[in-house]
Amino acid sequence: MFYTCGPNEAMVVSGCGRSPPLMIAGGRVFVFPCIQQIQRITLNTLTLNVKSDKVYTRHGVPISVTGIAQVKIQGQNKEMLATACQMFMGKSEAEVAQIALETLEGHQRAIIAHLTVEEIYQDRKKFSEQVFKVASSDLVNMGIGVVSYTLKDVHDDQDYLHSLGKARTAQVQRDARIGEAQYKRDAVIREAHAMQEKVSAQYKNEIEMAKAQRDYELKKAAYDIEVNSKKAESEMAYQLQVAKTKQRIEEEKMQVQVVERTQQITLQDQEIIRKEKELEAKVKKPAEAEKYRMEKLAEAQRLQLIMEAEAEAESIKMKGEAEAFAVEAKGRAEAEQMAKKAEAFKQYKDGAMVDMLLEKLPLMAEEISKPMSKAQKITMVSSGGSEVGAAKLAGEVLDIMTRLPEAVEKLTGVEISQATAKSSRVR
Repeated sequence: MFYTCGPNEAMVVSGCGRSPPLMIAGGRVFVFPCIQQIQRITLNTLTLNVKSDKVYTRHGVPISVTGIAQVKIQGQNKEMLATACQMFMGKSEAEVAQIALETLEGHQRAIIAHLTVEEIYQDRKKFSEQVFKVASSDLVNMGIGVVSYTLKDVHDDQDYLHSLGKARTAQVQRDARIGEAQYKRDAVIREAHAMQEKVSAQYKNEIEMAKAQRDYELKKAAYDIEVNSKKAESEMAYQLQVAKTKQRIEEEKMQVQVVERTQQITLQDQEIIRKEKELEAKVKKPAEAEKYRMEKLAEAQRLQLIMEAEAEAESIKMKGEAEAFAVEAKGRAEAEQMAKKAEAFKQYKDGAMVDMLLEKLPLMAEEISKPMSKAQKITMVSSGGSEVGAAKLAGEVLDIMTRLPEAVEKLTGVEISQATAKSSRVR
């Protein structure tokens, strides 16, 4: 029967015909059942968290160190694989990892005990190399190879490392202050030297400039004498030439003015002709057209006014006839109404008059109270024996209403109370 395994696993075949046992790392093998046996061992890389708590260093300072290590059984080395098979065959991966972890932790603690805190903290690479070297030589005898080891963390509960940091920080700050002071001192010295050199160079430059200015003034004075003499001669010749040029210019100007005057006369003649034509085109023709237009407009307006007058007269005539008919109809209706009222008054006499007066009483009350409704503010003064406020106003209105029958009786001779009683008996 064939058996296979992956590259992270090894097979060991023992039994009949397999002495010593056959070891295969990542492959296949044929096994005879019953007379041969196959076993497997893992070749996976194991990551170990190597932690050593409160280990005393060479100076007796307790510190805690944590390292990370990767180990694995070397399947390519037959001797190491055979040793690993002898020691770990039948054990699980966790058991192999625990054995390797305890071995690494023991070596780590031993190396911590031989070093100081400063050596471990400041040179972590050296510490990691020592643990890797010592642990590798021991784990090789078990068939396990150390792939890598890294120091992960170093700390203590006594603030020893914190104190070391404070001392180093103070030292660095002190050196920084000293260096800064020295730099400032050197800068001031260099600045003073530079200023001195600058002043010296400035004075030398000013002296050279004064010398150059003196030479320049001397040479300039000599040149000015020569230049002025030549300049005077040139100016005399120039003035003479200017006079001649001016004379020729004046002659040319006179000729130009003659030509210009001739051209102006010609242009004025042409302008007169043009304006005459323009006047005829813009004034005479439009005036004739405007006259014709105005005549037509006047004729149209005259006809319009005649037609409007005739229409208005017809409208007034029809409106007058309609109003006359309406007045006539209204008069007949009012006459008929008055006749009926007269007949009613004749029949009921005082009752009809009382009825008409009673119909008008609400309107009379409204007219009596209207001035009060338009008043913005009313101030009432009470003597203490009568009503005030809205009741007083209502009482005043009612008092005036009670006086109406007397006024009616004086005006018409009809007593409203007696007429009302008679009317009730008749009904």
